[in-house]
Order: sequence, then structure tokens, then C-alpha cells
Amino acid sequence: MKIALYARVSLDENADDKRYQEPDNQLQPLREFAKAIGAEVATEYVDRASGANPARPQFRQMMNDALSRQFSGIIVWKLDRFSREGIIPTMAYIKQLKERGIFLRSLTESWLDTQNEGITDVVLAIMSWAAAEERKKISERTKAGIARRRAIGQWRGGRPRKRGVPDTSLGEKGA
Repeated sequence: MKIALYARVSLDENADDKRYQEPDNQLQPLREFAKAIGAEVATEYVDRASGANPARPQFRQMMNDALSRQFSGIIVWKLDRFSREGIIPTMAYIKQLKERGIFLRSLTESWLDTQNEGITDVVLAIMSWAAAEERKKISERTKAGIARRRAIGQWRGGRPRKRGVPDTSLGEKGA
């Protein structure tokens, strides 16, 4: 059985330099899991983007490859790595996959295996909703941090600068 692995990594919230988490944190256990179930990894897809973004290039490529039946299943770390777009888009992706005979399975969430008839649309809908809610929480925390910095005069707009990179927004002298 040929399968695909999909990993999506986010910005590392603990890093000040806006670096992404390491995709191998997901990929290595996914590879081991694939081997344990006797699956051949046909390809791996990795996105470094928000799960709320429907235009993730590797996700789009994976869906196109899946719909052309280049593999029989997709294994992900968690449903929220697959998508955080909300209930309707996530369910639509899963429905498209199921219609083509492609399964979706999560390594860390045993309930998510669309090969099992026991998986219900209700459980998927609830978990899709939870993934979208987590995305909203991240956005709210970011906005709260910006508001706090703006209130104390430390926010000038745009993206925070990287450490070690001079701030040229105040002119050459930094005045």
C-alpha cells in the first residue's frame, strides 16, 4: 500500500526570530508508523504555513496527487496539521478523498482513520471546529500582544524585526 505523509509546521512561538518548527518532529514518527503498518511512503509533503491558509502549496499538490490516485492514503500527525480551515472546508477535503478511495489517518488521534466505518462525520466535524478555534486563539494572542506593545509605545507596525538586524525605520541615525 502506497501512502503519503503530510506535515505542516507553524512558527515556533518560543523563538524570537520567527523561525518555523522542525518538520522532522512530525515526519520521523510518521515514517516509523508507516513502516510498522507495512505501508510504502510514496511521497512526503511539508508546508510551513498557517493551517487556515487554503493556498498552502504542498497541501494543494498533495490533494491533486491524491485525487489522481498516486497513493491510497495520507497519514498526518494530527487533524489540525491537515487543516485549520474550519468544519466545512475540512469535511469537503475528507469527502473528496473518500470519494476517490483515499483514506486519511492520524498518528496521534486514534479516532481519525477514515478506513474505519466507525468514524463519524460528527467526530470529524467537532475536531475540525476545534482546530479552527485553536487558530482563532493564536490570532487573538497575537493581536493582544500587538495591542499591549502599541499601548506602551513599542509598536510601529509591520512585522517585528529579527534579532541582530538594525531597525532602519527611523532613518540612518536611528534617531
